[in-house]
Amino acid sequence: MTFTLGTFNVNNLFSRYNFDLQAEVPELKEGAVAIEKIKTIIEQAERKEIDYKGIGLHRKDPAERKTIAERIKTMNLDVLCAQEIEDIDTLHYFVTHELNGFYPHVMLIEGNDPRLIDVAVMSKYPIGAATTWQTASHPEAPGERVFSRDMLQVEILNKAGTERLLTVFVNHLKSKFVPFMQNQTAGTKAANSRRRLQAETIAKIVHNVTRPDSAFAILGDMNDTPDADILAPFAASPRLQLTNGLQSAEETRPAPQSSSPPDSPVWTHRFKPSGKPAQYELFDQIWLSKSLAAKQTGAFIERRTKMGGNGSDHDPAWVVLDI
Repeated sequence: MTFTLGTFNVNNLFSRYNFDLQAEVPELKEGAVAIEKIKTIIEQAERKEIDYKGIGLHRKDPAERKTIAERIKTMNLDVLCAQEIEDIDTLHYFVTHELNGFYPHVMLIEGNDPRLIDVAVMSKYPIGAATTWQTASHPEAPGERVFSRDMLQVEILNKAGTERLLTVFVNHLKSKFVPFMQNQTAGTKAANSRRRLQAETIAKIVHNVTRPDSAFAILGDMNDTPDADILAPFAASPRLQLTNGLQSAEETRPAPQSSSPPDSPVWTHRFKPSGKPAQYELFDQIWLSKSLAAKQTGAFIERRTKMGGNGSDHDPAWVVLDI
């Protein structure tokens, strides 16, 4: 049986209304379910409770939401793990109204991010047990939650819901980005240190909850390259014996023309520093357990048509398995 599993950072899939410029509250009759939520949001906005470091967080542009939905439908994956979704209500609305019910099973648990971006799972297959590891800590910082967002552990069942096919561990690790007003050297060092602690925690947790013959995948936006020393605690773990499922991924189309083209087609994220060549990196990764790697038959990256990105600054990627 062919089974497809992917990951996609959809880039700020917020449902918030823009209170900085002009309210965009739709016409809803009093008593409608949505009107109560909107009233609450308005009250929070007036109390400045949904600001992020003084910046108003806006809902994602409708045109970009449509583009994201079209890309997801085009891929037509069995299971898609996503990053940067505001909450479960936003996910339900997106799947129901913008994906037209494409995925009947979804999972999202509110995580740690102060910007309220969460990791999620959308699936054509029934979902079994789900575990959040958002409260996990690391021995070097025992009083702090190590994950910036969460590591969401979700069981994917067969169509009958009677047997576990595989388990996904969905991640969104600490970003490399350092705000321009901060010291770049110190900020980069702190971000790298946090991402290393996260990688070590992933390795420890996954080792403790799986067996050598378990079918599982560690995937998501790792905010670093697959060969980075920082990710080595799980990526190169001799105990986990993982395989980079995207190491030979094919592009669905060639990348757009650029004055500084990528050296390799295996990338999902592009960053163009001012006055410097663009950086192309495989931030979005799918690491397969030994049993799943033996069943892999392909890997793909759904390539953008605009160099700046189509609805997101990340391109989605997936693996094909014969399970």
